[in-house]
Amino acid sequence: MSIPNIDEIRFELSSGSEAALSISLALMMFAVALSLKLEHFRFFKENPKIYFTGVISQIIFLPALTVILCSLTNPHPSVALGMILIACCPGGNVSNLLTMFGKGNTALSVSLTATSSLAAAFITPLSIIFWCGLYKPTQNLLSEITFDKLNFLFNTFLILALPLLIGISLLYLSPAFAKKIHKSVSLVSAFSLLTIIVLSFIEYFEVFLQIGMGIIALIITHNTLAFMLGYLSGLTCNASKASARSLTFEIGIQNSGLGIVILLTQLEGIGGAGIVAGLWGIWHIIAGVFLVSFFKWKDSYV
Repeated sequence: MSIPNIDEIRFELSSGSEAALSISLALMMFAVALSLKLEHFRFFKENPKIYFTGVISQIIFLPALTVILCSLTNPHPSVALGMILIACCPGGNVSNLLTMFGKGNTALSVSLTATSSLAAAFITPLSIIFWCGLYKPTQNLLSEITFDKLNFLFNTFLILALPLLIGISLLYLSPAFAKKIHKSVSLVSAFSLLTIIVLSFIEYFEVFLQIGMGIIALIITHNTLAFMLGYLSGLTCNASKASARSLTFEIGIQNSGLGIVILLTQLEGIGGAGIVAGLWGIWHIIAGVFLVSFFKWKDSYV
């Protein structure tokens, strides 16, 4: 299949698989709520400048940078949609692991991941609508697929925000029970999500090979700019070397799994966006491991 046909592709799931995917994502948000601790937000009080720099860079600067990149490179509308979708997603837990191996500030990384995951339930849907509306091709594309903003916000609220609020309520009312079930809920949701996403990737593997290679350079550029934004954010707020590395990983690593779920359940699985989300999920880990190696090499010469 050639590049001009990319917008005609649809990554589709059966109604049962789509329901399972939505339930798995709801369980994931429920598990996020059960894992929240006051210490995750201690940087809000201890070092608000670095903390807020990370939060603002994640929620505002990365999507804005993405829209600028789309305006400069003029990708296919569905590819641009995927780029904006990923940029609006929160940081992933992988960033915490890479920060630890890269000798960054792990506590700060965990705090930022917790904050972005908590905010995602309410901000991510609004961010997708807002930033897509600022770029004409994606705005037109959403009109073409009969995108219903209110329905999108309502459905994402049910899948993201409602389980989060229930989890927070349970954590407050019965912390012992919340702690007891947290691990099981996390494992079930993670395994379910991973299984469905991997099976979908295998099913559409040929499409990724045919078209993905044509846009991999754009994905690498996008991800590289995200890492650079994170590092520069650390420099602008005079963060320590360890904290600057945390910001680098936190903003460069996105929860592409969440993006894929939103795409498949709410955005008709449109082709270019699916390819971007799938390749980003692979590439940002490769790039993150490379950065860890670079930081370790750099430290060995200090």
